[in-house]
Amino acid sequence: MKKNIITLATALFVGFSANAQKVEFEEYNLDNGMHVILHQDNSAPVIALEVLYNVGAKDEVDGKTGMAHFYEHLLFTGTKNIERGKWSEIQSSRGGSGNATTSADRTNYYETFPSNELKLALWMESERLLHPIVDQKAVDTQNEVVKEEKRQRLDNAPYGKIIYGEVYKHLFDKHNYRRPIIGFIKDLDNAKLEEFKAFYDKWYMPNNAVLVLAGDFQKKEAKSLIKSYFGTIPARTLPKKVTIIEPERKKEKRVTEYDSNIQLPAVVLLHNTPSMKDRESKVLDVISTILSDGKSSRLQKKLVEDKKKALAIFSFSRPMVDYSVYTIGAIPLGKNSLDDLIKEIDEEVLKLQTELISDEDLQKVRNKFENRFVSSNSSVQGIASSLASNYMLMGDTHRINNELEIINSITKEEIRAVAKKYLAKNRRVVIDYLPTSKKK
Repeated sequence: MKKNIITLATALFVGFSANAQKVEFEEYNLDNGMHVILHQDNSAPVIALEVLYNVGAKDEVDGKTGMAHFYEHLLFTGTKNIERGKWSEIQSSRGGSGNATTSADRTNYYETFPSNELKLALWMESERLLHPIVDQKAVDTQNEVVKEEKRQRLDNAPYGKIIYGEVYKHLFDKHNYRRPIIGFIKDLDNAKLEEFKAFYDKWYMPNNAVLVLAGDFQKKEAKSLIKSYFGTIPARTLPKKVTIIEPERKKEKRVTEYDSNIQLPAVVLLHNTPSMKDRESKVLDVISTILSDGKSSRLQKKLVEDKKKALAIFSFSRPMVDYSVYTIGAIPLGKNSLDDLIKEIDEEVLKLQTELISDEDLQKVRNKFENRFVSSNSSVQGIASSLASNYMLMGDTHRINNELEIINSITKEEIRAVAKKYLAKNRRVVIDYLPTSKKK
């Protein structure tokens, strides 16, 4: 069995040629509405299975937060046919592994196995949908697990509120993106077993999911097994998604946030930006790369390398379906103030808003995105994840092959226009992120 594990670990990173940038796939629907995507690659004896459900933290209601993330944990408890607590043991004993993640927009479950375990992988995922254990014992156990995760990632992690988006409460006044994905523990503590079951019944159905199988399989066999294990699961009425419109911010807002796990303060600039489906969202990814990706990036070179005013600088876009969030931040070095860092950052942003970047900088960005594309598709697991996300979140599976085309078509004029539009001072929230010891 050890041999299988080694083979699997190696096969997951089989090289995806930089020249072979097109990902071939087939997609179709089962009669019950479940969407299926198949990517066959018989170059290594491994398969990756991903099931993405169209439910995330934004779909929760006030007073009942944390349910989406809670199910990410709960559905590893076991099923009617998989003994409680044995899920991971079964996977590892057969050379496989798996996990799950929750975002504001979706919940996904994924597994990798040696290709001769295709039947087992599909059966286990169908069991998760058909026969999960949702009882008081499972709820109580996972409640403690979630609390421990919150302590590790948010309560006790330096700058954790920035990393995991808890500071978004200052940016969004109405949209549910303002709430932490992990939810509020008091809501989970107060929730009754019937409410947990109701959440599952509302969202977990085949016609609210996409199943992606990638790797070493034969299509005829795979289609037959998928139909056998998933095709008989009855569809249900899809829940109505509520669209919340966030009012456009027209005046800069400045707030203070405290963190007991830090000794050095930080300044954080938050911007409400377009949906991940929007072309302008990709332009902002390009802007982020120009500003702070690598030692030669503008903010890194200016504030960290040359002027030595910042210990660290960062900027990143968090793409989401309804809106995205663009973050710029810095940790001062020595006696440099947060206001001084804001001034320096604003100078670089202003250059992007008023000047065209050079041809050299534009090509450098394109090269970085091509490397990222190759890296993200260097394993069957990465390809499965990309296919699932592009279908459900982007609304177009073919985006997996159009990504570089979009990036390469972005012009210098677009970069300037998008920086001017979305990084304007009157649209942002400025956070003085301070050690709790500074609290008066």
